[in-house]
Parts: sequence; C-alpha cells; structure tokens
Amino acid sequence: MKLGARIFKTGIAIVFALFLAQLLGLPTAVFAGIAAIFAIQPSIYRSYLTIVEQLQGNLIGATVAVIFVLMFGPQLMVVGLAAVIVMIIMVKLGLEKSISLALVTMIAVMEVKGDDFLTFALLRVATILVGVLAAFLVNMIFMPPKYETKLFQAIHQAQDEIIRWTRLAGRQASEHSATKKSLNKVKERLIQIDQLYILFKEERSYIKKTSASKARRLVVYRQMIATTRSSYDVLKRLHKFENELINLPDHFRMMVQERLEALLVYHEQLHLKFVGKLKAERDESELHNEFIQRQEVMEIFAKEIAITKEDEEFSAYHLLHILSSILNYEEQLEHLDTLITSYQSRYEDEENTLEDEIY
Repeated sequence: MKLGARIFKTGIAIVFALFLAQLLGLPTAVFAGIAAIFAIQPSIYRSYLTIVEQLQGNLIGATVAVIFVLMFGPQLMVVGLAAVIVMIIMVKLGLEKSISLALVTMIAVMEVKGDDFLTFALLRVATILVGVLAAFLVNMIFMPPKYETKLFQAIHQAQDEIIRWTRLAGRQASEHSATKKSLNKVKERLIQIDQLYILFKEERSYIKKTSASKARRLVVYRQMIATTRSSYDVLKRLHKFENELINLPDHFRMMVQERLEALLVYHEQLHLKFVGKLKAERDESELHNEFIQRQEVMEIFAKEIAITKEDEEFSAYHLLHILSSILNYEEQLEHLDTLITSYQSRYEDEENTLEDEIY
C-alpha cells in the first residue's frame, strides 16, 4: 500500500472528530471517530457526495432503530432484523456506499437503554454527524488534492516511457520480452490516468471564469490522453510486427523511422508547449511540409507494393497496420496542437500557473 495524503488525512480527521465530540460534550466520542473514517474520500466533491449520502444513511439507521426499540425493545434478534431492514432500504434508495455507517448508527442507537432513550439516541446521531462533518473539513482544508497536476505528470511520465520504447522498437533495437513488459506497465498507467481524469473532472469550480477555463482544459486533457493512447497503439504494433519491419526494404524502413522520430519529437514539444515553454503559434510552412511528407509516405508505400508484390518476405498487409497507426497518431497530434493553441490564445494568463504547478 502506498503512503499518501489520504492516509494522513484519515488520521487527522479521526483526531479532529474526537476533539470536537469531546469539546461539545457528546457521549461516546468514539462514534465520531468511526464516522470520520467512512467520510474521507479521494476528492472534495466525492467527500461532499459522501456526506449527503451518509446524512441520509444516518437518518434511516436512527429512524429504524428508534421504531424497532419502541415497538419490540432492544433484543438481540430485533437488532438483527433492524439491520436487515436498514440494508434493504439503503439498497432500494441506491445508498449502498453508506450502508456501513447507517448500521453503525443503528447499533449505536439501539444499544442505549433507560428512560432517556430518545435523548441519548439523538446525541448518538449528533456524535456521528460531527465525525462526518469533521472529516469533510479536513478533506477540504488539509492538503487538498491537486488532481490536475497529478494528471499531467501521469500523462507526461507514461508518454516518456512510450517514446523511449517506440524509438528502440522503430530501430529494431529493443528486446522482445522487455518491450512486452513495458507495454503491460504502460497499459496499467493508462488505467490510472483515466481514473485521475475522472477525479479532476469531478472537482468543482465556484468562479465562472475558472469554471470556463477548466472546461477548456478538460477538453485538452481528454485529447492528450487520446494521443497518448494512439502512441501506445503505435508501439504495440511495432512490437507485434517487428519481424515484418526487419524484412522491409532498407530505404522504406528508414523512412518509417524518420517519420516516427519526427512525430515523437512533435509530441514532446506539445507537452512543453502546453505548460508555456514553447511558442503557441507554429509556422504555417512547417504544417504544409508535414502534409507533403504524409502524402509522400502513402505514395512510396503504394510504389513499394507495386514493386514488391511478388516478394514473399514483404508483407504489405502487416505494414498497413503499422502505417495506419502512425497516421492516426499524427492526426491526434495535430488535433492536440490545435486545442492547445486555441486554449492558450484565450487563457494566456494561466500558462505561468500551469508551469509553476506542473514543473
């Protein structure tokens, strides 16, 4: 298990909840600490949603507990039956994540005995609510998560790994098993990137200008992830058809290597451009030259098929897989370039902020 901010925040939330419960003179402060454990979430927005759900769960658990105690008394079988009823209600309302805390509330209320049952029941519910709110405050104030920074760094690191192995695979210099291991590792990173993107997307902005800027950045990050996936697809196909690449004519193999290198450098520059380390505008002649090169690649490919169609060692079918992935990668890069340029032309004042946070 990796040590992170969430672990430390859980400990702080427990202490804070216990402190508040004791400060307010609430009985059995331990229930506040238990509630704080359930309320800590990886993002502020999820923590808010959890509080809403847990408030509902608390009310359901407490209400069922009070009804069953008043009707049947605090018998062991009654506690079990009440627990079943609470779980059924929670599932029907789609509050499965808060079932544990609802049951804690129910048991805490039902174990109260004496004439002041209702008073003590209300105090137990209040104690648990204090724990939930304490956890929310800790999650919001202490070490708030910066998922945008984590997202870009994760994309950047995954892309560095892909670029490094793509260069080796393009030159037929990589070892087969090592490349396969790297592909599996990158695949896991891409899953983590998707999770970070969701967490960043869930974060709420309360200022209209900030909200509009974030919406634009989300579009850029979504395309950045799509471009990384397309580069991963290129590496995967280079690995799969490495034997076919070796059998290509020398001049054609060199053309593929040069094209790949140009795209990899382009991708590296786009990441620098996004954080304000490169010019936002590109030379139009440069874009035109890239289009010419793309046309030349297809023309040379067509000529090679015509010349070597009787050569059994030249597999046009397999080469087409590689070329299609390269062309898709190039299109994704160009779209990403357009989005970054559009974003930076509208939000120039945020470039320095991104650079400071990410690097």
